Amino acid sequence: MNNQALLADAVQQLQTASESARADAEILLAHCLQKSRTYLFAYPETAVDSLTEASFRELLAERLRGVPIAHITGQREFWTLNLKVTPDTLIPRPETELLVETALKLGSSSSHILDLGTGTGAIAIAIASERPDVQVTACDFSAAALAVAQENAQVNSIHNVHFIQSDWFSALPAQRFDMIVSNPPYIEADDPHLAQGDVRFEPLTALASGQDGLDDIRHLIQTAPQWLVNGGWLLLEHGYNQGQAVTALLQAAGFTQVRCLPDLAGNDRVSRGQWLTD
Repeated sequence: MNNQALLADAVQQLQTASESARADAEILLAHCLQKSRTYLFAYPETAVDSLTEASFRELLAERLRGVPIAHITGQREFWTLNLKVTPDTLIPRPETELLVETALKLGSSSSHILDLGTGTGAIAIAIASERPDVQVTACDFSAAALAVAQENAQVNSIHNVHFIQSDWFSALPAQRFDMIVSNPPYIEADDPHLAQGDVRFEPLTALASGQDGLDDIRHLIQTAPQWLVNGGWLLLEHGYNQGQAVTALLQAAGFTQVRCLPDLAGNDRVSRGQWLTD
């Protein structure tokens, strides 16, 4: 069977199981062939050997059971990086790139940045890759997640990120940062979406945060001033319907220059605030 026929068969099977059936099929076949997706378009008539076809069908069966593409292939593209992903980490998503963009705009070349709940290290490593002179501290309470993040930094030749195992600020040495960034858990604990789609396979501790989804965000906003320099920034990713609540929390805590930024889909996604002591 050739590339084109194999893809067509896979897409037909995936249509009822995935909203991105075509993309899923292409990613899985390209992974098995160890080629780019562009290769599939350039050489649609190329025959696929029986061993590769068998491997592809095994991966297809996993996707049909709902296993996320990133867990099947063990990797996910984010920013300009190719990151290792495991069930111990949140799968990096395109919306989170807004957090990186905002940090790069607000930060200076000599900034010391703290990434809280780093997971795969996506945010910290992306920032560090663009600003080699910036020092980034990345922490996570999960030793398994932190190991993945450290491996991602090494594979992508990033040397200006320091990793610490810490439950938010609890194990950090006393110091202050020019910027704190975080993509914390922000889904409501009883949200039915937690039992649907890819999130079923991701760690619940990286997703849910109390009845209104804001428990961790409240903690970060209340605690961050103790760790920020005068004029430092706090940047938080949150849900599409939480912009008003998060900006209100920032203002109530005394942050200035508070603003909520939309993602490419126009949804509220990142809120920022500046800490001024004068």
